[in-house]
Amino acid sequence: MDMIEDLIIAIVKPLISQPDKLTLRIEDTPEFLEYHLDLDPSDIGRVIGRKGRTISAIRTIVYSVPTDGKKVRLVIDEK
Repeated sequence: MDMIEDLIIAIVKPLISQPDKLTLRIEDTPEFLEYHLDLDPSDIGRVIGRKGRTISAIRTIVYSVPTDGKKVRLVIDEK
């Protein structure tokens, strides 16, 4: 696992009620390095937070990690 992947898991895992259903998929596009969070549907609201404040704070932390040329994007996948 890379540093960003470890960081995302370390931040998100304590927030959710079913951490065993957490999966993180990495998609390498020409412009972005996308990290897709797959969560249990009942945990999506916990990660997003009120008015999106929690996911905004998580993205601020994740996006501040230096990368090699590509931008990082954090996406929550809905089933």
